[in-house]
Amino acid sequence: MISTNQFRNGSAIRVDGKRFTILYHQHVKPGKGGAFVRTRLRNMDTGAVVEKTFRAGEKVEDVRTESREMQYLYRDGDLFYFMDSETYEQIPIPLEIVDDAVNYIVEGSTVGVLSADGEIVSVQLPAHVDLGVAQTDPGVKGDTATGGSKPATLETGLVVQVPLFISEGDRVRVDTRSREYLTRV
Repeated sequence: MISTNQFRNGSAIRVDGKRFTILYHQHVKPGKGGAFVRTRLRNMDTGAVVEKTFRAGEKVEDVRTESREMQYLYRDGDLFYFMDSETYEQIPIPLEIVDDAVNYIVEGSTVGVLSADGEIVSVQLPAHVDLGVAQTDPGVKGDTATGGSKPATLETGLVVQVPLFISEGDRVRVDTRSREYLTRV
């Protein structure tokens, strides 16, 4: 059990039998009445974001979480196989848990895998990844870095807007949070 004054962004708690991560918390002390803690929580199982208010000093159940580095090996239907970097154990993770990360992982890439209470709940990506351009319209002589953009399909199937000078076979760096092109690698 942890008290509301021990809340930290990123902490995991159990409320009403459901697991949540704390995205944001704020301690509020109004002029009249008791203090309270306003929070924004993300459900670990569904991904839904909810806002909840707790009385100051209220105790909630703590959820034990663990993040491990794992290497992506291959995909077999709706299962993605990852290998633990320390034990070399291969773990299948269903598509529902991998979710949007499928657009950024290629065989051999390393990601963080978050587990709560011994059950895998999410795949955590680095801030940016380097991917190859599988298909894009050819560049024309005179195209410059400031001349506009065009869509490019990357090796994972993700489509991003890239500058006109990017061609098939180039490697580009993509921001995993905003899905935007950063630079050519």
